[in-house]
Amino acid sequence: GLTPATLGDSDSLVVGDEVVAVGAPFGLESTVTSGIVSALNRPVTTKGERSGTATVFPAIQTDAAINPGNSGGPLIDLEGNVVGINTAIRTSTGSSGTQGGSIGLGFAIPISDAVAIVEQLRAGEQATHARIGVSVGVSADDVGLPGGALVQSVEEGTAADEAGLKEGDVITEVDGVPITDANSLVATVRSYRPGDTVALTITASRPNGEAMGEPREVEIELGSD
Repeated sequence: GLTPATLGDSDSLVVGDEVVAVGAPFGLESTVTSGIVSALNRPVTTKGERSGTATVFPAIQTDAAINPGNSGGPLIDLEGNVVGINTAIRTSTGSSGTQGGSIGLGFAIPISDAVAIVEQLRAGEQATHARIGVSVGVSADDVGLPGGALVQSVEEGTAADEAGLKEGDVITEVDGVPITDANSLVATVRSYRPGDTVALTITASRPNGEAMGEPREVEIELGSD
């Protein structure tokens, strides 16, 4: 029989860790490539083949060669533990998906995130992700502020509402992790679990994009979608 793979802990990965990607690129079965963890919690947007719905997830970025046919294969650390599920590549055209060829920008779903979803499904529950209860649209750069995710609306009764977030606030950090735009906020928040407590660094802004006052920090308990 087959020996089950050992699942590792993607939360313990650090940039520079050596990893191995296994798959069947272009139908070439049992292909093994090696590289390092290039970045963590990289915001990656993919579209479902059936639904066509765009989804942002916090990915492990690796320079191990990943090509069409690698998707669904494991990303493994040097101890033989699965730390990610190879999912997408960035092509020379700038798109994220599974088409094209490797240019050293591959992305994998962290195994800890995948396990959390599997456990929910096994329990007969719907898979959920962490959220803070705001809608963000454009980058704060677009309104003249130095980076961050611009809050467009706050859902009533959510943790964000109770913490006093308002339309026009700019979220610049989550637990000290810099936020550059809406996608980086979604990816960073999704790297946590519903019920976790995080600290948000907020700067208020006027309608003309001018910053108002000093940044403030608020703690909120993450909800679920």
